[in-house]
Amino acid sequence: MREVISIHIGQAGVQIGNACWELYCLEHGIQPDGQMPSDKSLGGCDDSFSTFFSETGSGRHVPRAVMIDLEPTVIGQFEFFSRFSFRKSPAPP
Repeated sequence: MREVISIHIGQAGVQIGNACWELYCLEHGIQPDGQMPSDKSLGGCDDSFSTFFSETGSGRHVPRAVMIDLEPTVIGQFEFFSRFSFRKSPAPP
């Protein structure tokens, strides 16, 4: 199976990337906390989401994405990604 890693650079790239990942989650039935419904009522046994998402040991699905911007407020304004346990690098001193 193929795996995709998305790279989003700059303010516009990060904002477009955020919109895309929200849509991917809606399309594949992944909840904001990274969990998938256990009843599989959203589409049967389709596992195509694994092309874009990795599954953690705790069963959460996280996007395979890299967000890059020199201005921390652009990335910091998205609550959506903070729910997926993205690690933010510390601000330079």
